[in-house]
Amino acid sequence: MNLPPVNRQSGWLKREMSRTTIGTALQAAVGALDAAASPQLDAQLLLGHVMGLGRAALLAHPEHILTPAQAAKFDSLIRQAAAGVPIPYLTGHRAFYLHDFLVTPDVLIPRPETEHLVEAALAWAHRHPADGEGLTLVDVGTGSGAIALSLAAALPAAAVHAIDISPAALEVARRNARRLAVTDVYFHQGDLLAALPEAVQPDLIAANLPYIPSDDLDALPVARHEPRLALNGGPDGLALIRRLLAQAVMRVGEAFCLLLEIGADQGAAVATLCRETFPGTAVRVIKDYAGHDRVVEVTP
Repeated sequence: MNLPPVNRQSGWLKREMSRTTIGTALQAAVGALDAAASPQLDAQLLLGHVMGLGRAALLAHPEHILTPAQAAKFDSLIRQAAAGVPIPYLTGHRAFYLHDFLVTPDVLIPRPETEHLVEAALAWAHRHPADGEGLTLVDVGTGSGAIALSLAAALPAAAVHAIDISPAALEVARRNARRLAVTDVYFHQGDLLAALPEAVQPDLIAANLPYIPSDDLDALPVARHEPRLALNGGPDGLALIRRLLAQAVMRVGEAFCLLLEIGADQGAAVATLCRETFPGTAVRVIKDYAGHDRVVEVTP
């Protein structure tokens, strides 16, 4: 990036940054982020975050001059983004489904692919009377709460339970619940369904559990910054899914829905595990918009 380096002793920084406009700052940032998948969008999101402006306002006023503090903050964020720090961790939030969620490095960043799981859960719930009234929905491995809170917001008559083994992740989910003013969500810290009170019988279990094989993690950029606890799926990527299935079969009633997010090459293997655990059930693999296996659904 061609913004001047921070050198407060020379006084040159203040003079030079006083001439930095939105247009020149974005141009320099795009050059610094040329290795990113979407350098223009990333630069606009970060500058909008710094200035408290939307993308439309930024693009409409390229002549606007940044304050020295804004230019210095933007330069710092661009340097971090160029080093691979995900944009949502730099801005502190990420859009998912119909809402905007706070995110920190304690939680996995919600992905658009996970919206397929939310859509499948809502489609199942809407087939019941009063759109989910009286249903108990459980989100295992809730992280930021993106799945649980999206379901709770869409199905206010349902009871939603959010589980995570990480206390720090649960605190992020609680903050999001307060921010979205979502009620009837119960948070539980612990290991998979073992954290769910015995009196609670799930009608629907949704889970985006870690599914990356352990040996693959070091080669993946996502593992450089996002929590490994939310990524490491054991030797074949399916260790936590197996454990959840073994627990789920003991907790669900006769009418239930189980939804598991999976890796793009795991559809057949996970479907087989589900049929073995829940014999006689209907198991289907839901593909994402790219045509990849994304969610396995189990229903009676």
